[in-house]
Amino acid sequence: MTAEEYISQIPLWTREKNSLADIRRFLDFLGNPDRKIPVIHVAGTNGKGSVCAYLSSALKEAGYRVGTFISPHLSEVRERFLLQGLPVDKPLFEEVFFQVKEAAEHLTQEGLCHPTFFEFLFYMAALLFARQNVDFWVMETGLGGRLDTTNAVEHPRICVITSISLEHTQYLGDSLEKIAGEKAGIIKKKVPVVYDGNCAAAARVIRERAVQMEAPAYGITREDFFICPRASGKKGLVLREKKKQEQKSLKPRKQESGKTELTEPDFGGWELEISSPAPYQADNGALAMKALCVLMEQGDIDPRRKKLLCRGMKKMIWPGRMEEIRPGVYLDGAHNPGGIQAFAEAAKAIPAARRLILFGAVSDKAYEEMIACLCRCLKPDLVVTTHLKSSRDVKDEALQECFRAFGCPVKGFWQADKALAYVLSQKKEEDVVFCLGSLYLIGELRELLFT
Repeated sequence: MTAEEYISQIPLWTREKNSLADIRRFLDFLGNPDRKIPVIHVAGTNGKGSVCAYLSSALKEAGYRVGTFISPHLSEVRERFLLQGLPVDKPLFEEVFFQVKEAAEHLTQEGLCHPTFFEFLFYMAALLFARQNVDFWVMETGLGGRLDTTNAVEHPRICVITSISLEHTQYLGDSLEKIAGEKAGIIKKKVPVVYDGNCAAAARVIRERAVQMEAPAYGITREDFFICPRASGKKGLVLREKKKQEQKSLKPRKQESGKTELTEPDFGGWELEISSPAPYQADNGALAMKALCVLMEQGDIDPRRKKLLCRGMKKMIWPGRMEEIRPGVYLDGAHNPGGIQAFAEAAKAIPAARRLILFGAVSDKAYEEMIACLCRCLKPDLVVTTHLKSSRDVKDEALQECFRAFGCPVKGFWQADKALAYVLSQKKEEDVVFCLGSLYLIGELRELLFT
């Protein structure tokens, strides 16, 4: 059995999640690799992956060696372990896999439960990035925050909490406040936290937790920065902080010629470009940039590299997030009501004669609410539904019924390849196709479009 086959079968025969104390015990058996790396811990409902991608791209461009642990993957599991933005090579992946597998066999004999799918990958990431001597480990939570496997990391350098919306309510609570409380569980004693403050109810919970933990807190909202399009002919946005916090006065510096010039302030306000036209990526970019500024202020990042950080933010490409994979064909991993609302805001700004949608969803998401938002906000001219390669998928008949209730013309397919072929056959030059609803679907479609 290969490493990938073993990992993919873990959910079939392990049901019980280990406690954080047990996870800590497992890490201790591995030599506590997580304690050897400066960690940036990212939680939230939507935007976690994008914030991790912005941070990783910026730090890499600034000359740092970066390991990134994300979930889920689109095509293969190695995508969850990124070194300098690229999936780890197979030999290294297999090397840490066998080390974790051996540890799991030993510790289960001592009474621990076998690691769950996510726990196993987390241990692999800790070993892998410690072995690679990364300067930063950018780490995305799995589910929630307070009880999430990644919360076994004790002393991150900074925490980031992205936008909060209703998701996994059976596990995290049935209100924004309860979900925010779970996400805010990653905040550690006196460790700074940068968070999305656009939802007042969620922001209040995060601030209260930060006060309890004596953690410096930096809330970011749309009121804190300007957004404007990039120069004519260029896709993307320009962001600029409105209030330059902790702005230092310009300091004179003498050049070799004897002339004096003013140097750029070390910290304070920022301005950057992002390649995505989506407003929700502006929110994610602003969170990432503020986190980098805080890391500069506390000495983790050389402030002289600020321009390089901004250049790295501009270069960031995050597959499956408002990704124009072909002219007029977009892939977006929006898979919950909050994500769909943010997607719809971005999609409405894209000129189109007709809007065609390819949609698939998993059953534990609020797909009826997602469909209602799509129909009301975008009024699609054609919807194509499909099944997913997942035991949790919603049958396309149920999806069709939801779309028809809003008067949308809809056609269903059992297989994603046939659904994709059909929607592309219906697209005319001035039309736009949006594929969304599940990251499982996005991963499958990317493979089809690249083959």
